[in-house]
Amino acid sequence: MSDHLLLHIVLLLGVAMLTVAVAKRLQFPPILAYIIVGMIVGPYGFSWIENEENISLLAEFGIVFLLFAIGLEFSISQMIAMRKQVFGLGTAQVITTGGVIYSIGWLAGLDTNTNIVIAAAFALSSTAIVIKQLTEQSEIQSRHGRATVGILIFQDIIAIPLLILIPALALSEGSDTSLTSTLAIAFLKGILVVVVMHLVGRYLLRPLFHEVASAKSQELFTLAVLTVALGSAAFTEEMGLSMTLGAFLAGMMLSETEYRHQIESDIRPFQDILLGLFFVTVGMMISITVLTEHFWTVIGLTIAIIFIKGIILYSISRLFGKTQGVSARISLSLSQVGEFGLVLMTLAFTYNLLPQAEGNILLTAAVLSMSIAPFMVKFNGKIAKYLHQNTYQENHSEIEQTIEADGKHLSNHVILCGFGRVGQTVGRFLHNSNEHFIALDMDILRVREAHDAGENVYYGDGAKETVLNAAAIDKAKIIIITFSDFHASLKILKTARTVNPKIPILVRTRDDLHVNELLEAGANEVIPDTFESSIMLASHLLLLIGQSPRKVLKQTRSIRKDRYRLLENFYPGEDDNPMEQHQVMKKIIHSIKLNDAAFAIGKRLKEMPLKKLNVEVTAIKRGQVRGEKPAPDTLLRAHDNIVVTGLPEDIERAEHYFKRGK
Repeated sequence: MSDHLLLHIVLLLGVAMLTVAVAKRLQFPPILAYIIVGMIVGPYGFSWIENEENISLLAEFGIVFLLFAIGLEFSISQMIAMRKQVFGLGTAQVITTGGVIYSIGWLAGLDTNTNIVIAAAFALSSTAIVIKQLTEQSEIQSRHGRATVGILIFQDIIAIPLLILIPALALSEGSDTSLTSTLAIAFLKGILVVVVMHLVGRYLLRPLFHEVASAKSQELFTLAVLTVALGSAAFTEEMGLSMTLGAFLAGMMLSETEYRHQIESDIRPFQDILLGLFFVTVGMMISITVLTEHFWTVIGLTIAIIFIKGIILYSISRLFGKTQGVSARISLSLSQVGEFGLVLMTLAFTYNLLPQAEGNILLTAAVLSMSIAPFMVKFNGKIAKYLHQNTYQENHSEIEQTIEADGKHLSNHVILCGFGRVGQTVGRFLHNSNEHFIALDMDILRVREAHDAGENVYYGDGAKETVLNAAAIDKAKIIIITFSDFHASLKILKTARTVNPKIPILVRTRDDLHVNELLEAGANEVIPDTFESSIMLASHLLLLIGQSPRKVLKQTRSIRKDRYRLLENFYPGEDDNPMEQHQVMKKIIHSIKLNDAAFAIGKRLKEMPLKKLNVEVTAIKRGQVRGEKPAPDTLLRAHDNIVVTGLPEDIERAEHYFKRGK
């Protein structure tokens, strides 16, 4: 096939579209879909693309944007808050895993540089897969979730020196003395780069982005983001270090500014597509021939990776005082090789630090471990329960017994699911109103702090029948879900409805995207944050401009009593997705202008089949005057603007009727 770059990219995008679509249907990570695309189109597959150098060049930018995005999400305050998990568990896991794998490689007679690369790559786990899966399962704040995140944060931190290490190993040419001096120089350069980037971030980037944002140009803002990301990458590369290091540091500097979220949204399209190309190039390095010829070797290595990392993670977690069940769930979640490992191995191939044949076998095993990871994370609870059935049941029954014993005298109480900021505020209102409540939360630190302070708060998952029974759901007057995690809310709703079909359930949600699904799952009321914040903002505005407090209160009460009906209708904009309008907006507002030949002219409003058309006329604008809630006897005239609300397709039919009468 021609070496034309554009044809290659079009081919890759076409195959990627199909593969990623299938992966989404099967709930398979897109990363693995891209790797499969590379295996299909690459020199070891159908050889549609035999020279991947041009694609690799674009893929390198993908890695730059990945590290830039990770830097944006890197929160120093979060790291300090989780310091025991990050610097305790994380440090122990990386050092122990790296040491064990290096020892195995040394016994196998591997070259020192090759051994260091493999040990470093295999010590890291997949941040992208694990965080995404834990979030979807609502386990990110659980005991094993927080420990897992802590370890992943440390792995992201240790990636910085590892990115410095690979070029340094290549320059050392195998000499121990040369390696020591090269590493020393590389780390001194690394320190210099970090200091320079910190100063630039502190004294240059914030004022720069302030000026760019003041121009109110989306194009200029995106251009500035790309310049900073790629400029930082070019700077570290010129210093003889990895360009990915510069991208990470640039992201970390910008994460401290108020423009972080806007930057994230701007680079997302570049990052996703170019990162996809990186994983395609990884797939292009995997030989189907190697997989078939060395099938049992690859399978054995994959099992060995998962087993060795799993045993180390389990042992370290136990040493740090984690229970058997929690330790098992941590080890199951992190026993794969991650995308950083693939980045390190790819860099090693670039610097000839990995032999091609052995490297391909190891790379194939690493990718296979990643492909198994989503399923291991998904079923970590069931597997841990199977492995530690007795202790697992003892731990859960102990939690449930504690809740049941402390709440045995409760009746006609409120069950609070979630005791974050919103949950605590609700709890204070209930306390001040002399209403009894029992709160369930999955953040062990928060539960301990609140419980020690005398709050009726317990560690427990509201999605479990046994926990809800322990909280006396049969005697409770209502359940309120105070966090905005849709997946977790759905699980609790389904369980609560199974245990007690009649109990009222109030659910908080961030916006109205999933309102219908939550109502269908059994919620009696769904309170979207966007609506409530709109009401509060409008109320404060009306009070500040001199409106009567009684009138404002009456209006807000009316809106809430009418279940936010007034707020459901919006004028649609260009950015609104028509496919989401049924759930997000429910109804839209539209103005129908009656021209001279309109069918409705001369007819009264009551003659229009509004119920049949399934729309409502809320106002009529005649000239410069707008009349709200027009009377049924209102005579329609030429050039009237009829303001109607309804679903988009109903409004379309209504407009057709008003103008043509059919």
